[in-house]
Amino acid sequence: MKSVFWKYVAITSLSISTTAFAQDASWKTQGVSKDEVVLGMHADLSGVAATFSVGVVNSFRLKIDEANEAGGINGRKIRLVVEDTNYQVPKAVQAANKLINRDRVFAMIGNLGTPQNNAVLPAQLKAHVPNVFPISWAESMSQPFDPLKFAIYAPYTDQIRSGVRYMVKQKGKKNICAMHQDTDFGIEVFNGAKKELDELGLKFAEVTTHRPADQDFTAQLTKLRAASCDLIVMGTIVRDTLIPYSTARKMGWDVDMIGTSASYDLAISGAEGDIAEGYYSAGFFDAPYPDTANPEAAAWIEKYKARYNIDPTIQAAIGQVIIDLTLKAINNAGQDLTTQSFVQGMESIKGYQDIFGGPTQGFSETNHVSSHDSVIYRVEKGRWVRVADAGVTSK
Repeated sequence: MKSVFWKYVAITSLSISTTAFAQDASWKTQGVSKDEVVLGMHADLSGVAATFSVGVVNSFRLKIDEANEAGGINGRKIRLVVEDTNYQVPKAVQAANKLINRDRVFAMIGNLGTPQNNAVLPAQLKAHVPNVFPISWAESMSQPFDPLKFAIYAPYTDQIRSGVRYMVKQKGKKNICAMHQDTDFGIEVFNGAKKELDELGLKFAEVTTHRPADQDFTAQLTKLRAASCDLIVMGTIVRDTLIPYSTARKMGWDVDMIGTSASYDLAISGAEGDIAEGYYSAGFFDAPYPDTANPEAAAWIEKYKARYNIDPTIQAAIGQVIIDLTLKAINNAGQDLTTQSFVQGMESIKGYQDIFGGPTQGFSETNHVSSHDSVIYRVEKGRWVRVADAGVTSK
C-alpha cells in the first residue's frame, strides 16, 4: 500500500489534501521525543552561496535559543542539526542521508539550493520527512503537490515574470536577452522569463549560459552585446551577478539587468566601488536596514547584531520568518506532535504578516505556497530601493 500511495502522491496535483493523506497508514514520525524535536538543514557554509545559508542559520539559532530558554514548544526543546554541502549536489545528498537516517530529524528546514533540494527530495519524502521552506524558490519545491512540501514566498517563475513585465511595460524594453546558470535554478528562471515574453509577444534576442563557479564572462557579454540587448534577464546568484554586471560597465555597456531573489543580496547592493549601481532584482520585503526598519524589525536587528556582531543580511531576515512560521506550526500541532499534526498546524496558519513588511502569507490543505507576490528593487547609492510594489507587478 505504501509504494502505491507515494506513487499516487507524486503524480497528482493540488486536488490532494492532507485529509485524504491522513486516511493512509503512511504517516510516520521520527525526531520527536518527550523532551525534544530535532530539525535538520543542509546548507552552504563555505561555498559560492554561503552568503545565503550563514545568515539563515544564524537566525534559526537565535530564535531557537530564545524559544528553548522560554521552556521550548509545548514542553519540548528544539535542536537544530546543520550539515555543510559547499553548494555541491553530492555533498547535499550525503548530508541529507545523515540527517534523515542517523540524526533522524523530524523535518528539514531551510535547505539551500534548487539542484540540491531536487536531488534530495525523493528519498526525503519517501522517509516521510517534511521539506519546510527551502532556500530555493523553484516550482519543484511545491510542485507536484505533496503534503510534506511547504514553500515560502513567490516562486522564481512568478518573480521573473513580474520583473520582465515591469521592464517591458514600464521601462520600454524590447530587445530582451538572458544569461543564466546551466543548473536547475538557472533554467527555471529562463523558462519563467520565456513564458512572460511569450504572453507579451516577444522573443529572446540571445541567450548565454555558464557554470555557477565561472569567473570570466567576456565571451557571454560579447555575444549579448552583439545582439543589441536592452535588457538581460539574469538566472544568477551573487558572484555570477556581480562579475558580468561590473564587466559590462567596464566595457562601456550600460545595459540593464534584472534577476530574482537569488540576487537580492546585500553583497550585491553594497559591493565595493558601487559596481552594482542600477542593477534590478525581485525581492519580498525591503532590506533590513537599521535606519529604515519598523520598530519590531529594528528590535530584531539589534538582537541579531548583539549576538553575531554583524548586521543581518536579507537572507537572515528570511531565516527569521522561516523559523517563526515553523515554530508556530509546531506549537499549533499541540502536545501530540506528529508529522500529520505538524502539517495540519502549518495549514492552520492564515494571514501571517512578517515583521519586515512582506506580503501576507498563509496555507491550506491544497496550497502549500505562502505567497505569490514579489517586489522589484534597484540598487541606488549602495542600497536596495523599492521601485515597484507587488500590486503593480503580480498577476
